[in-house]
This record gives sequence, C-alpha cells and structure tokens, in this order.
Amino acid sequence: MADPAVSFKRDLSEWRIVMVAWRLLALQAADPVVGAGMAEHSTYRAHPWRRVEHTLGSGRRLFYQDAETLRREVARLERAHKRIRGTTPDGRPYDARDAGTRAWVLLTLFECVVAMRRLGGDGYDAVQLEDAYAEFKESVAAFDLPEGELPPTAKDLPAYFARYARERLEFTEAARYLMGDLLREAPRPRRLWFLGDAGWRVVRALAARVVTELTVADLPAVVRERFGLVRTRRGALLSFLLHRGAGALVRLLPDRLRYRSPEERRPTGRHRPHRRDTRGSRLDRFFREVLDQTGDGFITVHDLRAMAHNVCWQLELDEAAEARVYAAFDGWWEQLRTVMDANGDGKVSREEFVAATVAGCDRDGAYLEQGLLPALGAVFTAADADGSGFLEFDEYRTVFGGPRVHPVELSHGFRQLDTDGDGRITREEFLCGFTEFFTARTDSASGTQLLGRA
Repeated sequence: MADPAVSFKRDLSEWRIVMVAWRLLALQAADPVVGAGMAEHSTYRAHPWRRVEHTLGSGRRLFYQDAETLRREVARLERAHKRIRGTTPDGRPYDARDAGTRAWVLLTLFECVVAMRRLGGDGYDAVQLEDAYAEFKESVAAFDLPEGELPPTAKDLPAYFARYARERLEFTEAARYLMGDLLREAPRPRRLWFLGDAGWRVVRALAARVVTELTVADLPAVVRERFGLVRTRRGALLSFLLHRGAGALVRLLPDRLRYRSPEERRPTGRHRPHRRDTRGSRLDRFFREVLDQTGDGFITVHDLRAMAHNVCWQLELDEAAEARVYAAFDGWWEQLRTVMDANGDGKVSREEFVAATVAGCDRDGAYLEQGLLPALGAVFTAADADGSGFLEFDEYRTVFGGPRVHPVELSHGFRQLDTDGDGRITREEFLCGFTEFFTARTDSASGTQLLGRA
C-alpha cells in the first residue's frame, strides 16, 4: 500500500520543482528528435519563460488533475506533436510522435521529481520510489505507448537512462544553447519590471552563471560523460547548498505555501511607465513581441504556426477548431510571404514588415482583410467558448494572458477593445481595435495601446 505521505503528483506541484526545470529542459533537448523540433518549431529562444511554463503546466495537467483534464491534455499534445516533423540539416528525418522519444520526455519529468527530492535530502526510499513510479505510469497510460517503451519498475530506471544516454542522446544545438547562451540573452520577465534593462542585464548574467553551474552539477553522471561536461567543486557545493537549503525550508512550510495549485493565478504588481508610440514604432514592437516567435529577427511560416499553436494551447480546442485556427494563420503567412518576401527565401525581416505594412495600409483600405483580420477572426471565434458572440474578460484573459503579460496591461488591453464599456467585446470591436493599431497615425485612437503602455 502506498505511503500516504508520498505522492509523485503532489511532489510535482511543489514550488522547488523550478530548481530542476532547466535540467529537465536540457535532458529533453538532448534527444535528437526533440532538439530538431525545438530548432525549427519552438519559440524557446524568444520566449524561454513561456517554454518553461508550458512544460511544467502540461506536467501538472497530466499528473495533478482529474481524468477528463488528463484526456484533454493528452489529446492536445497528440495534435501538437503531429505537426512537429521534418528533416534535420544533416538529412535525418524526425517526428515528434516517435514512441521512444515520447517515452523519454515523459520519463525525464518523473526523473526530475525524483532528483529534486534526492538533492533536497528527502529522497524516496525503495518502496516509496516504486509507489511513485506506479502513480506516474497510471497517468501516462493515457498515451498508449507501445509495450516495453517504459521500464517495468523503478529499479529498472537507472539502466534505462544509462542505455538511452549512450545510444540516443546528443549534445544538440538546442541543448547547447539552453546550457550556454539562452539565459544570457533571455528577455526580462514583466514581473521584474522594477529592475529596468540595466538591472536585468546584471541579474541575467549572474543567473546564467548560477543556473549553468547548477544544471551541469545536477545532470546524471552518464549524461555529463556523454557530453564531456565536468562537475566542478564549485558547482557541486552550489548544488548542495541550494537544494539542501530549499529542502529544509519546504519541510517547514504549510502545504498552502509549499505546493502550487494548478489553478493559482500569477502574482500582480505595478505596470511599466507609459511611453507613446508612432505607427512605425508600434509595428516594430508588434514584430518583436508578437510575430517573431522564434527570436531570430525574421518572420517565417514557423512563427505564424507557433502563434497558432499558442492560441490553441491556451484554449484547449478540439481538432476541428484547431484546424480552423491553423488554416487562418497559414493564410496570413501566405499574404505576408507574397507581399514582403521579395527574394523568395521564406523569411520577412522587421524592416520589410514595417515598411510593407505601412505602405499597404496607406495604399489599400482592405489590406488587412487579406491576412491579419481573418486570422484574428479565427482567434475570436475560438476564444468565444460559449458561442455568445462576445468575449467576456475571462475568455479574453485565457487567450491573451500569459507569464509575460502583466494583469494591469491585460485589463488595459481589454478596455481598449471594449469601446462601449459594457464589459464585453463584440467581434466588430475586436477587429476594429486591431485595425486601429495598424493604421492609426497618432496614438489618440484606443486600439493603439493594445500591447500595453510600452
């Protein structure tokens, strides 16, 4: 019988899971299929915090919620992974539905929870470990993995990890970037607005050194050996002090502070000061903060599909609704490619986007109706969960909220669109607000502040 004091699902919701989150991403990115998918389809470079939140949030939905939530999450992951396939630069095909890769990704989540407790000084004993693994396997049974993909018992895990590391793992470009430059380049989370750009650069540099040292020190020895990484004495000491300190602290906390509820709302705080935008600067900001999902300075089809993916992810749409959103965003990309990709390389730069959009809006009043507005119309329809023809604030927050959107700015954006002030947004108000954002020459129109007070 399972020890009532031990629960894998509950341990996954403990706040110190963030201490092994980077380790989790590195282990997953080291699988060549995951690494290839991240390189071409993921937005982790431009939105690392969203990537972490999606990974941990998906884990909580898989293991910490009811059977219906689990079913929806598995179906959503299946649809997302179906679109992640292609060929690596060296000619190897990859497909996110590969059974071995899927098993590895799931097992790394379990292994990181086990590592979190072991490093914190409160590791599972042999019986607890088997009970936690049985609980884990019960949840992931919904993925219907082929027989034999998951080790039968927890005591078989060390051999599985050693074999997989030696036979499958590679120090992929995605893993290298996660372990090296990503944190040195990461954008400032909005909740740290008070640091300012200069303060964030200092904090970011320090955090990059600490997280890199900690991650290398905490990786399984077989993985460090595979990648040629060295666990320094400084890293080992840092790992011991941070994990043991956190482990001692959480054991003193009441459950309401120790564990994070999946429904917990993000903390609030002050918004950044207002700064007026011209039309060109608004479009420039829209490119950087919205369109360039991969953070490489260009728009490609993958950026638009990443936006569609994020909408579908937030709304938990069914397959038919997802297909409509993706089709609308593919249509938007076709317009951008046709109008702006002069050399046919499949990329649109920021300068090309701003210049072509300004020229298009000046030249043709129906310019936005050829790509942007159909995509936004699909978003509105998908977000209107009850089919009322209006977006209530909760529906708006579901699709436009996120870890980098301050609640004050989210409320401000809603009010900008709700021009008659009745507490709900019509389809006409929704599309009109975005039209003003792109076309207004001054900042007096309400729609020009949809991205907040920059």
